[in-house]
Amino acid sequence: MRLIRTVLIFCIVFDVSLLSAADDLLDAGRAASIDYILQSAVSRQLINGGTVLVGNRNGVVYASSHGRVGLAQDAQELNGRTLFDVASLTKVIATAPAVMKLLDDGLINLMDPLTRWFPELEGTGREDVTILNLLTHTSGLNDIELLDGDTIETVIRKAAVQKSGRLPGGRFLYADINFILLGDLVRRVSGKSLDQYCREHLFEPLRMGNTTFLPSRERGVIIAPTFGAHSEVLTGLVQDGNAQRLGGVAGHAGLFSSAADLSRFAAMILNNGSLHGTRIFSEKALAQMTAPYFYSKGSVVRGLGWDIYSPYSSPRGSSFSAMSFGHTGYSGSSLWIDPERDLFVILLTVRLDYRDIRHFNRLRSDISSVAASIFSEPREIANLLEN
Repeated sequence: MRLIRTVLIFCIVFDVSLLSAADDLLDAGRAASIDYILQSAVSRQLINGGTVLVGNRNGVVYASSHGRVGLAQDAQELNGRTLFDVASLTKVIATAPAVMKLLDDGLINLMDPLTRWFPELEGTGREDVTILNLLTHTSGLNDIELLDGDTIETVIRKAAVQKSGRLPGGRFLYADINFILLGDLVRRVSGKSLDQYCREHLFEPLRMGNTTFLPSRERGVIIAPTFGAHSEVLTGLVQDGNAQRLGGVAGHAGLFSSAADLSRFAAMILNNGSLHGTRIFSEKALAQMTAPYFYSKGSVVRGLGWDIYSPYSSPRGSSFSAMSFGHTGYSGSSLWIDPERDLFVILLTVRLDYRDIRHFNRLRSDISSVAASIFSEPREIANLLEN
């Protein structure tokens, strides 16, 4: 820090033309703090390793990885192409975008009653639940736990007999069952499984070549592990138990991706639905997906799948704008996007400590706050020289 301060004073007093050198040094010093935060989380055994990637509509502006894929000393080091189980990021990278593609193509309407596509729910008291309610977690449905051998039909039967007493649209209750149903909605409307539809309409057009359900190691892809309910090491198998029982392809979890691939998705969002000449969404559909839909007296604001402000918004940090949005994943993943600042921050980790939620959320928040302060705010030194 003393070196940075000395360089800045030298540039101001002696030669304004050296400002760019000071800028580079200042940014390097600030970026080093992201590395420090990541390294500290590794040393405290909060995570075994992690990857941070920061970018804007033009691409990646900063990337850093620390730690290893596995627990062994000779395990390979993490990098931007390491594949992670992104857990609930599945909701906003696969399922919600797939639903919005169907909307964009005029095949569904957000206000369609669930019974239009799930006639099994007729006469169950769920006639007023809409696709919009599922996307915003306001359906009133409670989560369920599946058993070995259960199927999507089991999910629908259990949804049909729930007696929560909550009216749809009245209360936010984050529940995976909403997106399990949306994943099957994609199949019922399109005639294709969720993984096939997402591959053809999202991942292949965006050249997200390593993003997939049910990943294979045949191409030498390095997959970061997660840890199961009994501390077993899971590599290439989705961590979420309900997603496992649904065959690894589900609307709420099951997707594997890399920081590099996720950066392409985020850049597409910041470019109003297109990337490098390939249009994925109309600007109208993109605006619908990321606009605030549900408010709960200011305590919860949700988009269509996306979190805007809620108890789950730790990756928003302290510097993102009020119109930013993102999502987290239980495995240790998060993505936050800010169109106003033209910025996104991706964090993927090999999470070790699942009980210390407070410090893990602090890790997400600190990285986002530092990244936003570096890459989206004007430098104070420039203002100083103008005065």
